[in-house]
Amino acid sequence: MVQINCFWNRDDRYYGKIPWKGTADLDGGTLFTQFSHFIDIVYWLFGDMTNFNARFADFTHAHNTAFEDSGLVMFEFLRGGMGTLQFSTAVAESNFESSLTIVAEHGTVKVGGQYMNEVEYCNIRGYEMPELPPSNPANDYGHYKGSAANHGYVFENVFETLRGKAQISTNALEGLKVVDIIERMYAAGDRGLNPSFGH
Repeated sequence: MVQINCFWNRDDRYYGKIPWKGTADLDGGTLFTQFSHFIDIVYWLFGDMTNFNARFADFTHAHNTAFEDSGLVMFEFLRGGMGTLQFSTAVAESNFESSLTIVAEHGTVKVGGQYMNEVEYCNIRGYEMPELPPSNPANDYGHYKGSAANHGYVFENVFETLRGKAQISTNALEGLKVVDIIERMYAAGDRGLNPSFGH
C-alpha cells in the first residue's frame, strides 16, 4: 500500500502575482502545478496506475482559481498493490506536509516533513538506515515558500547533457506519462466541484 499526502498553502500571495496562475487553460490544476512531482515519484517507484476513483473540492480558492484546491484519489498499481493521494492547497498560512508512506511485505517506510525531506520511519528487514545529509532548504518566494530547492539539479542535468558531458536523467515520454496519469485522475472525479462537497 502506498499513501501520498500533500498539504500545502497557496493563497492570494501566490495566485495574485502572475496572471496565468489559477487559470484552467494555462495552469491546468493543482495536480499539475503543485503536486505533479509526487505523482512522478510514485510512478517511478511503482509503475503505472489504473482504476482511479477521485473526489475534488474547492474549499477556499473559488475567487482566484478555476479548479479544485483539494482532492482524494484512490488507485491500483498495474503490478499489484493500491494507493491513495490526498492533497490540498487550502492549508492556512504555510505548507504543512508532503509525505510518501509505503507499507510492504518486508517493511514500512515514511518519507515526510514539510517538503518530503525527512525519513520519518524506516523499518525494512535486513536494512540499516544510513545517516543522511541535510536536505536543501525550501524555495523562498518572500510571502510563501515552495518545495525544496532541487530544481537546479534538473537544469544542470539538461545543460550537461546538451554539452555532451552527461546523460539525460529522464525523457519526454516519462514526463508525458505523468501528464497522462494526472489526466486520468481528473477524469475519474467530478471537476464540476459538487457544492455539497465544498465548492
